[in-house]
Amino acid sequence: MLFCYSFLTLLFLASCMSKPANSNAAASADITGKTWKLTEINGQPIQLKNPGTNPYFKLNTADMRYTGNGGCNGVSGTFELKPSAMRIKFNQGMSTMIACDDLETEKAFVNALLMADNYSVNGNTLTLNKARMAPLAKFVIR
Repeated sequence: MLFCYSFLTLLFLASCMSKPANSNAAASADITGKTWKLTEINGQPIQLKNPGTNPYFKLNTADMRYTGNGGCNGVSGTFELKPSAMRIKFNQGMSTMIACDDLETEKAFVNALLMADNYSVNGNTLTLNKARMAPLAKFVIR
């Protein structure tokens, strides 16, 4: 009987234990390995002349490189990430040099990447920010 009582007590205590409150938040805030499609620049929805060429980027932690496309040209470079502080830094990388109709959006996209120093995640939306100013750019998972 004592064994049964001890077992039930142990089972009850184990069921009361929970994961840390931020474990699910940390998992959902992982921005690496996902393709992020641009939706807004400086608080304005993007207006693409060719909607099939939506700017995007992806972070690869294996080599700490970002890759993507600004809408016309491929972009890539290295990045630094501190997930616990939600800090990010995109380092100047390289880009192809093809002319196209949406170069203005591409320049704003690349500029937002290079200016960002922190980020926030809300569901499937990533926001890149500079200090405490208004968001530079918003993205959704592609």
